Amino acid sequence: MKQKIIDFFNDVVKEMKKVTWPTKPELKESTSIVIVVCLIVAAFTYAIDMAITQIFKGIF
Repeated sequence: MKQKIIDFFNDVVKEMKKVTWPTKPELKESTSIVIVVCLIVAAFTYAIDMAITQIFKGIF
């Protein structure tokens, strides 16, 4: 069991060396895109929620 755990962590280290990490500018750009998309989705969800609320107020 102990050897399996050691082998697992050795494999993790090997795989992590293969990872291509983003540069700082790439990371900033990706983060900006995620934030903008989240804001757009939030605004869309808010608009749909307000529309449905008004529809239900009109019905009831």
